[in-house]
Amino acid sequence: MPHGREIFRAGNADLGQLHQSRWQWLEEVAGPAVALPTEYPDGYHVPQHRHRRSQLLHALVGVVLVTTRHGRWMVPPDHAMWIPAGIEHSVEMLGDVSMRSVYVMPGAIPGLPEGLRVVGVTELMHSLIVESEKLPQGGELEGRGGLIMKLLLHEIPSLPERPLGLPFPSDARLAALCRRFVAAPSPHATIDEWADAAGMSRRSFTRAFQRQTGLSLSTWRQQACLFAALPRLADGEPITRVALDLGYDSVPAFITMFKRMLGSSPRGYMRGARDNGEGIRRAPPRLEAPAP
Repeated sequence: MPHGREIFRAGNADLGQLHQSRWQWLEEVAGPAVALPTEYPDGYHVPQHRHRRSQLLHALVGVVLVTTRHGRWMVPPDHAMWIPAGIEHSVEMLGDVSMRSVYVMPGAIPGLPEGLRVVGVTELMHSLIVESEKLPQGGELEGRGGLIMKLLLHEIPSLPERPLGLPFPSDARLAALCRRFVAAPSPHATIDEWADAAGMSRRSFTRAFQRQTGLSLSTWRQQACLFAALPRLADGEPITRVALDLGYDSVPAFITMFKRMLGSSPRGYMRGARDNGEGIRRAPPRLEAPAP
């Protein structure tokens, strides 16, 4: 089998074949962490798969939607998703995506997250990820390269978690309601309406939804609205249009929800701390999977 660095000199080769080669290589390569970059075109879908390493999936450019049996997670620019080893997941690209992934062996350091989560990527972590992909991949590194990878690993547990997960309940009736809401989100849906549609009392519905998702219906609905809003905001749509399309009575009401959930106004959030007012949309190369 060719060395891992040679596998990814695929140029315009089929991305499906590239992924099969990559997953096979990841199962065999040594070392506590491996950093790999990939460029994806808008709408590309990576089918369900899993690997023996945990994955820190960083959306450098573009928005990524990760789906597992536990729910869906949105990964906008300046964020990453932690996917524990063995979790089956698929990935959908919303816009052209420049992705940087770090694959980490379980137990590489103490304190690695145990569950799925979306995290904010600090300036330090961003720099470490960019530098790590330039290093030789596989095996233990020494000197500067070893220090970069060690610091990267130690930064993972301290990355701030963001409320960009959208867990789905296990009950088929509740899951159907959630899918319907995601297709047409609105801030005006009520608990009583959902309970009636599920054929449950308000109290039984509330308890079941909280138990199966870990969220109240109100919080879940707000996160679903964020899911609908973020790709459109990333594409440059006006905040007013997005807010009104989602059913908010006013732009201030939408901005208040956005600030409460993500700690920043939509404009400030999408600008991104690293871009210093230059915007987050940059044009990555298309259909190329560069060497790690």
